[in-house]
Amino acid sequence: MKSFTYAGNPARILFGPGRSAEVGSAVEALGCRRALVLSTPHQKADAEALSERLGSLSVGVFSGAVMHTPVDVTETALKVVRETDADCVVSLGGGSTTGLGKAIAYRTDLPQVVIPTTYAGSEVTPILGQTEGGRKTTVRNASILPEVVIYDPDLTLGLPVGMSVTSGLNAMAHAVEGLYAQDRNPVSTLMALDGLRAFRDSLPILVKSPHDPDARAEALYGAWLCGTVLGTVGMALHHKISHTLGGSFDTPHAETHAVMLPHTAAFNAEAAEEELAAAAELFGGSIGGGLWDFAKSIGAPLSLKEFGLTEADLDRAADIAVENPYWNPRPIDRTSIRTLLQQAWEGVRPD
Repeated sequence: MKSFTYAGNPARILFGPGRSAEVGSAVEALGCRRALVLSTPHQKADAEALSERLGSLSVGVFSGAVMHTPVDVTETALKVVRETDADCVVSLGGGSTTGLGKAIAYRTDLPQVVIPTTYAGSEVTPILGQTEGGRKTTVRNASILPEVVIYDPDLTLGLPVGMSVTSGLNAMAHAVEGLYAQDRNPVSTLMALDGLRAFRDSLPILVKSPHDPDARAEALYGAWLCGTVLGTVGMALHHKISHTLGGSFDTPHAETHAVMLPHTAAFNAEAAEEELAAAAELFGGSIGGGLWDFAKSIGAPLSLKEFGLTEADLDRAADIAVENPYWNPRPIDRTSIRTLLQQAWEGVRPD
């Protein structure tokens, strides 16, 4: 056994069908009485219903969350926080809403309760990705980590199949990169492998039976594990490229992760062969090709071309991706990244 360091993130996790009904108790347990409910415009009605259930514990709804957490949206939300004298935020939705809540907490240190309705996983990390001036940057700080996360599989029963697939692959990317992270440890590795297994088993069922409660619970469990890995260890090339594409070219977040995952895994397959061996076995023995086959079998997007990117965009993306690169087990250069992006743009199966 090699030496390692493990630091668990101190979030309180409430998991199980129907547990979203406990949101009021969770707010009160934090010592709060004036919760601002956050959502995207698409989930405004759900957020308003949640606000009504909270009753006097809610000061209203801000439904302006969007992908990639633009700083100008955060500043607008902060005005509402000040106007309502909110003492905590309740984030209902996926990664966009969670990101807004974390951005508010980073600037105000307000407590957060998160109720995920997708498999993003960011709700259990002290990491904030935000966009300003066409660039997406990340920051890690203890104040960013939500205090309470309520995982209620019942809230994911209506998640569209396509979104379930891409959101699940997004979460899986956290686990794959966690396996070869520079600061990996035995606990994060166990979580990563079981998270990958949970999605391997549940996503094909959800494609055929979207309302299967057991598969929904298994996928949400996988999201918690994969997200916890993301919050425990550092990420590498995959996340750098996905942040570049999302922040600078406004590609859809989960879909970008879904397309890039097989290609970045294949890129690092030889350099991290030992670390990825168990994951490769989960997907037929080949981590890159196996993940691509799995993604294809569940109807995931396979090409960056689908998002309107041009080959000229790939040139610029490669330039940005090699600026201030994240640590990676295989050395990178502009040529290798441009080739990787070309393969993902074309949607070819990686070797």
